[in-house]
Amino acid sequence: MDLDNTIGSIANKIDHTLLKPDATKEDMDKLCTEAVEHGFASVCVPPYYVAHCKQKLADTEVKICTVVGFPLGFSSSFAKVEAIKRALSDGADEIDAVINIAAVKDGNWNYVRNEVQSFTRATHLKAKLIKLIVEASMFDKEQLQKICDICNAEQIDYVKTSTGYNGSASPEMIKDLRSMLNKEVKIKASGGIDTPQKALDLLAVGADRIGASKSIQLIL
Repeated sequence: MDLDNTIGSIANKIDHTLLKPDATKEDMDKLCTEAVEHGFASVCVPPYYVAHCKQKLADTEVKICTVVGFPLGFSSSFAKVEAIKRALSDGADEIDAVINIAAVKDGNWNYVRNEVQSFTRATHLKAKLIKLIVEASMFDKEQLQKICDICNAEQIDYVKTSTGYNGSASPEMIKDLRSMLNKEVKIKASGGIDTPQKALDLLAVGADRIGASKSIQLIL
């Protein structure tokens, strides 16, 4: 892929992300300003700041993304669904929800299926997007295939590779996910994406969206 010819066109595929626990309102204002200036797809922010960013980004095309069950994923399905509902009420357009890693490791596929179904229903009821964070590097191919089968059946909008706390997105990971997912299910690559070439390589093999806290580095 020709880096020079494509680098200027990927901003609208990037979720401009700031999920540090000590982030301030001033940090969020800066994030929003940068998102508008560079034409990023969304800002990905803590649930606490969703309403603030929604107000800040009113009358712009930048979407509000937030996280649920972040970063460990082991809170109850009920708690996660209630968090989704609250985030949507506050103005979120997109939800990145962490799968219950423990349930996958335990082989409790009914639990996983019911959770994913609940996420999808709660989000689609408001005509918004749901992305399932699967922490792909933590699972073997058989587990990942079962997760993808559930995502296909339950019409998840995106599968997201990682919270960024467990492993980095790689072209091989994206290829594997793309082979396991229906074409209607998109892929968000996240984790360790800190150069333009890394972002372009991931997009070239099937990623549809990039999640990055170093977004500015990816487009300049």
